[in-house]
Amino acid sequence: MQIFNYILLTILGLAPSVTWLIFYLREDANHPEPRKLLLYTFLSGAVITLMVLQIQLIVNRWLVNSGVDGYGSLSFLMLAIVEEFFKFLAVYLVIRYRPEFDEPVDAMIYMIVGALGFAAVENVASVFQATGAFFPKPGPLETTILRFVGATLLHTLASGFVGYQWGVAKAEGRDPKFNIFVGLAGATLLHAIFNYLIIKSGPVTLPIVLLVLVAPFLLNDFEKLKHLWTKK
Repeated sequence: MQIFNYILLTILGLAPSVTWLIFYLREDANHPEPRKLLLYTFLSGAVITLMVLQIQLIVNRWLVNSGVDGYGSLSFLMLAIVEEFFKFLAVYLVIRYRPEFDEPVDAMIYMIVGALGFAAVENVASVFQATGAFFPKPGPLETTILRFVGATLLHTLASGFVGYQWGVAKAEGRDPKFNIFVGLAGATLLHAIFNYLIIKSGPVTLPIVLLVLVAPFLLNDFEKLKHLWTKK
């Protein structure tokens, strides 16, 4: 019976990432990416989560020992930098030389898939932590719902923006370093603001409003990349 509960909780934790994955892959429905490479990318994001957690613990310990408020703006910014950089690095190492990475919009697809792998590990851990929780603390189902519209969506938007900047450079035949830097800066800022709003107002109101306002811009970025590529 306990094993069944573990399986159920794991499925609950994976549900937000799988649902968003199905949604975003429709943006490249005309030229779908190889399933094996998508799986590798998803798993790379999942694996890098374990490294990021250790680095974040070290960074947070350093901030506390340095006398920086654990919930200060510098803390939000540095922890967001760590997540966004390593999410990008995980995807970059998997796809940079792959011949399947042949269209600008692929950068957005793979970055989002990697981000969903990253979010999946966070979500599963959060669902297990919520087991046995009682009101007002959310239980496993409530945690899944909150993370579907919250942290999981955040990861796709932030990494999607990095992918957009990377894709623009690819479409224009330029070295992507500067664009990737811009993308990481924007992703980090969005991530830091989201985390700040969670601490200050809770996970249900302002953070979700922020993501709802940003999401249409990401969907529009897909269309802009497709347009850039068809013009060439």
